[in-house]
Amino acid sequence: MTREAFGHLKDGRPVERITLANEQMCASILTLGATLQDLRLAGLDRPLTLGSEKIEDYEPEGGLHYFGCIVGPVANRIYHARCPFEGETLEFEPNGFGGHVLHGGAAGIHHKLWTVEEATGTRLLLSCEAADGEGGFPGNRRFEAEFLLDGAALVLKLRARTDAPTLVNLANHSYWNLGATEDFHGHVLQVDAESYLPCDETSIATGEIRPVAGTMMDFRTPRALTAEDDIDNNFCLSQARRPLSPAGSLTGPDGVRLAVETTEPGFQVYDTRHLPPEGIPGLDGRLYRPRAGVAIEAQFWPDAPNKPDFPQIRLEPGKDWEQVTRFTFTRS
Repeated sequence: MTREAFGHLKDGRPVERITLANEQMCASILTLGATLQDLRLAGLDRPLTLGSEKIEDYEPEGGLHYFGCIVGPVANRIYHARCPFEGETLEFEPNGFGGHVLHGGAAGIHHKLWTVEEATGTRLLLSCEAADGEGGFPGNRRFEAEFLLDGAALVLKLRARTDAPTLVNLANHSYWNLGATEDFHGHVLQVDAESYLPCDETSIATGEIRPVAGTMMDFRTPRALTAEDDIDNNFCLSQARRPLSPAGSLTGPDGVRLAVETTEPGFQVYDTRHLPPEGIPGLDGRLYRPRAGVAIEAQFWPDAPNKPDFPQIRLEPGKDWEQVTRFTFTRS
């Protein structure tokens, strides 16, 4: 394990990078946003996740401010930045297209500096806190992110506690490119989902739960991603949190494969279409242009507080909340 300075935010606060390593892989995590900044397999000298060596790229004005971080307290979108809760209406900061709140707005935990609680050669435990009313969310809350290397797997455990009823939906927001090229074409995606959530023109889930059969969203049988794929949708793995179970996989053009298992009922897939055509400089001199990578986010379904038929994200005081996601890498 190495622990080093990564830079200073514009307000002067220092950010650290902690690198975990074993014989099969290494992973670097920033204290800003509990961000997975880099991940590499032994014997394969290239990054498998999208990231930057510059701290300014991870600031709100930077082009990579969601890349690799933990998003919350509620990942994804809430319709028109409001929802019913406890007989009242919670209102949030609308920071997303269409007037929705995305990933908690300016109060999102990806903006926070997380505290290093424990760090060993292959394990890192980070924590952060959010005060009652911060960003419009009730309850004094504590969040934890535990990263563990297990052979050629990265295990991520996310936890939350609150002192008042609140809403929680956390997700790792890493983008993956498993190949040696600067886009994801040639990657093969597989998702263990019988249905998905269609979205409107503002990327908010309409409320319909649509079967994937006969649509471009059917990845039950692995197929290659192409320029015709246009994905920013939740795939419905289950109706509730479950034991750690296979969710899907992504395979690069030269046989590097990422298999994902998770406890979560949803699997958001996004194709980085928002990146500028001129590109953003990333790791190892790569330019990140539209479709530079694929985001695979284990989480609850989006806009759940406004959709009573979706798995709900309410957390009660005294209850433990834990998400477990396992990213396993192989090479053929």
